[in-house]
Amino acid sequence: MPVFLEAERLVLRPFTDADADAEHLLALDNDPEVMRFINGGKPTSRETIRTQTLPRLLHDYACLGTRGYWAAEDKATGTFLGWFEFRPLDEHSAAVVELGYRLNRAAWGKGHATEGSRVLIDKGFRDFGVERVTANTMTVNTRSRRVMERAGLSFLRNFTGDWPETIEGSEQGEVEYELTLPDWARRR
Repeated sequence: MPVFLEAERLVLRPFTDADADAEHLLALDNDPEVMRFINGGKPTSRETIRTQTLPRLLHDYACLGTRGYWAAEDKATGTFLGWFEFRPLDEHSAAVVELGYRLNRAAWGKGHATEGSRVLIDKGFRDFGVERVTANTMTVNTRSRRVMERAGLSFLRNFTGDWPETIEGSEQGEVEYELTLPDWARRR
């Protein structure tokens, strides 16, 4: 399978149609702890993976010349760890991209989310013409906030979204983090 990007311990590869039938996406989106801050831990059906999730993961962004989501695998074993998002907020401009990640619990606490985020950020600023990276999470999602900080992003603001369903902790709102090209260049 082609490799998009390599990190010290991770390989990021494009998703394929075969991922729809693989158990790894279904298992990831059906782990209540993984989905806790996304949908309150509700299960996801195979049909939803096939008709909603996978099309999003397979989408190409012309302004980047590539996809916006990649499967993350352990470099040594090939084990599926989850996925990373690095997609433009505007379909036609790579200026501002959103960073995201969803990793299985076995990958938590090992630095994989930070490692994958950093290589994507570096690639974005170096090769894609990215000017700003943004990332959002629930205020109460301290693990994800730590990843954003370790990846070099800084707290920008708190905000309240208009979500169709309330999940535990959503009353505290969301947070947005960012990293700009000048800030990234200064830290290099």
